Amino acid sequence: MAQNKVTDSKVPSPKEAKELIPNKNVGEDSGKGQTSIADQVVAKIAGLAVREIPGVYALGGSAARALGTIRSTVGMEDNIKQGVSVEVGQTQAAIDLTLIVEYPYPIHEVTEKVREAVLNSVEGLVGLEVTEVNIKVTDVHVPSDDDNEEDEEPTKEERVK
Repeated sequence: MAQNKVTDSKVPSPKEAKELIPNKNVGEDSGKGQTSIADQVVAKIAGLAVREIPGVYALGGSAARALGTIRSTVGMEDNIKQGVSVEVGQTQAAIDLTLIVEYPYPIHEVTEKVREAVLNSVEGLVGLEVTEVNIKVTDVHVPSDDDNEEDEEPTKEERVK
């Protein structure tokens, strides 16, 4: 019995993704039929690639993240495509990302790693040429923002014993 090479849902490294690029482009008709890739497939692959990059706190703007929080509260699955917008043609794709970077990661380094990972993953797994990966950084997450309890001033009772 042949063993399946895909055993987990791990996003391939840029080198592994490059090795997966097919010789023929997805949109090419070889006389045996055509393959079309839905926008949401490309968006999901891009979203998975972004999540692998250190320094990315979240995908999407504040409104999209608020909706994601509501979604997870009511038990719906996490939206991997949040913050990802794609345009897919017959042989090419353009990708727009909105993300929040974790402090103190250098924003320019994080965005370049994100761009490379998305480009390699989409080209390697889907076979479409990626014409551009536009990234909009909407915020920087400071870990101390999560510790609201520590920021509160102590009451008079706590200050004096």
